[in-house]
Amino acid sequence: MLPADLRTAETELLEAVRAALAKGGRGLWTAELRFEGLRILPVALRLLANLQPQFAGIRLLCADAGATALAKRDAPDLADSICSLGDLQRLQQADGGSDGVVILVAPTPADYEDVERTCGQHRGPALLLNGRLEDAAVGIGTVARERRKGFLGEWQSAYALIPTADGALQHLYPADWQFYRRDPDGYRSLCSFSTKPDTEQLLLALEQAAKG
Repeated sequence: MLPADLRTAETELLEAVRAALAKGGRGLWTAELRFEGLRILPVALRLLANLQPQFAGIRLLCADAGATALAKRDAPDLADSICSLGDLQRLQQADGGSDGVVILVAPTPADYEDVERTCGQHRGPALLLNGRLEDAAVGIGTVARERRKGFLGEWQSAYALIPTADGALQHLYPADWQFYRRDPDGYRSLCSFSTKPDTEQLLLALEQAAKG
């Protein structure tokens, strides 16, 4: 069922991320909490604090120096585990790569090359938290196709809670994706998908449910 509030969603997020990271290896994972108006940095800092005891050396990566300074100001006890993409790239150049778990906080299409370069030199798992790396300006054409087949195609979903026009999508690794329809009396579970459904699949599910 859908979480009743943000804290419940964060508990689910933590459990799903732990399950994904337990798989081991150099996994590339995504986590999405697409609440309108959500400030993702406090969520990221709480996630970092909860994962630290289990994953030594875990790092929270912010897109730039300004965001990094803000994160360190908000969580001074976690400051040693917070750095920017540029900071980690410099460390990778000095050490020939990096290890451990990294959480990338809300990178944008402008950060695509830095994220790809950083992950390419990282030997441990990475979690992309509320990232949007696809650029609408290159949404069609050769560049977009190459990105989807390459780097963007390597990421797997650990957790997702995404509002849609008619309901909500939820995913907790390793379970299937769940689609909930928004009815006058609340949200009702409609169907499940083994992979993330697109808009056409969701519309078809709504049509089939309307036909009974």
